[in-house]
Amino acid sequence: MTTTEHPPSRLRSWMLEGLADMGKGGGQQVPQSVPEPEQQAHKGQRWWRVMCLTGVDYFSTLGYQPGIAALAAGLLSPVATVVLVIVTLAGALPVYRRVAEESPHGEGSIAMLERLLSFWKGKLFVLTLLGFAATDFLITITLSAADASTHLVENPHLTSVLHDKQMLITLILVALLGAVFLKGFLEAIGVALYLVAIYLSLNVVVVVVGMWHVLTEAHVVTDWTSALTTEHGNVFAMVGVSLLVFPKLALGLSGFETGVAVMPHVEGDPDDTHDNPKGRIRDTKKLLTTAALIMSVFLIATSFITTVLIPEKEFKTGGQANGRALAYLAHEYLGNAFGTVYDLSTIAILWFAGASAMAGLLNLMPRYLPRYGMAPHWARAVRPMVIVFTLIAFLVTWIFDASVDAQGGAYATGVLVLMSSAAIAVTISARRARQRNWTIAFGVVSAVLLYVTVVNVIERPDGVKIGACFIAGIILVSLLSRLARAFELRVTSVTFDDMAERFIRDIASRKIRFIANEPDRRDKAEYRDKIEQIRNDNDLPEQEDFVFVEVTVLDASEFEAGLTVHGEVLHNRYRVLTLESSSIPNALAALLLNVRDTTGCTPHIYFEWTEGNPFANFLRFFLFGQGEVAPVTREVLREAEPDRARRPRVHTG
Repeated sequence: MTTTEHPPSRLRSWMLEGLADMGKGGGQQVPQSVPEPEQQAHKGQRWWRVMCLTGVDYFSTLGYQPGIAALAAGLLSPVATVVLVIVTLAGALPVYRRVAEESPHGEGSIAMLERLLSFWKGKLFVLTLLGFAATDFLITITLSAADASTHLVENPHLTSVLHDKQMLITLILVALLGAVFLKGFLEAIGVALYLVAIYLSLNVVVVVVGMWHVLTEAHVVTDWTSALTTEHGNVFAMVGVSLLVFPKLALGLSGFETGVAVMPHVEGDPDDTHDNPKGRIRDTKKLLTTAALIMSVFLIATSFITTVLIPEKEFKTGGQANGRALAYLAHEYLGNAFGTVYDLSTIAILWFAGASAMAGLLNLMPRYLPRYGMAPHWARAVRPMVIVFTLIAFLVTWIFDASVDAQGGAYATGVLVLMSSAAIAVTISARRARQRNWTIAFGVVSAVLLYVTVVNVIERPDGVKIGACFIAGIILVSLLSRLARAFELRVTSVTFDDMAERFIRDIASRKIRFIANEPDRRDKAEYRDKIEQIRNDNDLPEQEDFVFVEVTVLDASEFEAGLTVHGEVLHNRYRVLTLESSSIPNALAALLLNVRDTTGCTPHIYFEWTEGNPFANFLRFFLFGQGEVAPVTREVLREAEPDRARRPRVHTG
């Protein structure tokens, strides 16, 4: 009976366009959404243009940060914002300047911490950080869309028509964002440049007009200072309370992780190399510093004018300044025409901030999960992942009822966990470099950020709950994917040294027979007894010639790597090929296939059965690269070579 292969449907082909398949030889291509840093070394944009790409995320927080600060700190909002700016300039900025120096290809602090840990604990730690990163990026999408819809609904020209449609509008904005990526999205730095330039220019106008009203209506400052003094007493009490409410203002720290993530787009110098992109590092530091200074000035100015000019009741839920404090001032003091232009600019930059977050999410996951073998086959294609992330964004929007205030804690948690991990990473780096002063300084920053993170989690546990859901989901899907790909050939290359090549050439003239041996004492008796056992178990004649193969497992948590084969003669008689790999069956299968392809002969390999419970042995293979070696080696060969006639022979006795 013959079967006819049907070509894939147009929908399937469209959905999986750009999918980088794992080849039968074990090599894996990089997904199209994650350009290789080497390919980008000669490309890039000037740092100030790339800053605008970061800015659509960082600067857009002005759309909601002043209102959140006013709700959190009340009259103390400007003082608390000054504390935030001090932490930004004296803490977060030096940390991320160091991250840019040590991780200049866009991996960020996660890659720095990944290098400090090995085996499964390193993988699980990275998966945990990816869970919080997913929280950060996804809440950026939903929070930005919610605030954009708030600006639209609260516009005086539209509020009567749209006042009860915020949830629907938010979902439509999220869906439109997903549609852009389904069609195909290319990060447009030029678009970001115009959006940021227009948005910051409009904010300058609002700030200047607001300051003018503060100066011409002197009583507002007097009223504010009197109320502040009455409520908090003295400066020390104000600073103390500011430190207590500081975790709620942590949204103003967002943007640094994005700043190092976009490093590959920075042009750098003509003589930059992949290993030493000194120009890119220098200009990224300029990018981070300039963005932090601009944002610091705006944060202080906007928190001051919104606190003294807007009635407190307007900041609360249902108030006209809730989630849109600066837009309230734009309409109040510059008229509805200018206010509408400001609303449109804010909606555009907030929506594009969601686009930047989606792009970051699509770039971040393929950077780690496929390398760990922890991504489903279709996860390397962009469009299925866009649908998954869009559906999750729908769910998050529904859970939080499209509320900016309700999502602030979750967003802050994601931001703070990543910033804390970055601070810890640079502290460890400085300590290893024996830089005592920097170690102490970064240690203090780490302590501050950890304090802020813990307080934020205690006061607003929604963030860590959402983060825990993402972490659990990522770990579960990752382990299931790793289990599903357990029998996949994942050796990227096989290299023989001179002695190993000599062994292969010699036995290729006869029947190629290998013996899989678990090295123990490696004395003469071990190899003599092993040959005798294999001959007896398989009824082989005395004259048959063998080559031993011994695999040492280094880090079983690694999914793919190259394989180097060394040859040696032991006790002047026994030829032994030694290999180092993350998985014994994978290494043996790759060796057999390579020998078959180079010699044109079908190799045979001989095993002895592994004693013990089969399920326990499989778990040993899954976690530690050992266990049921014989049947797993055959299964890897069967997956890699469908043609039974060309498949290397596996014998077990």
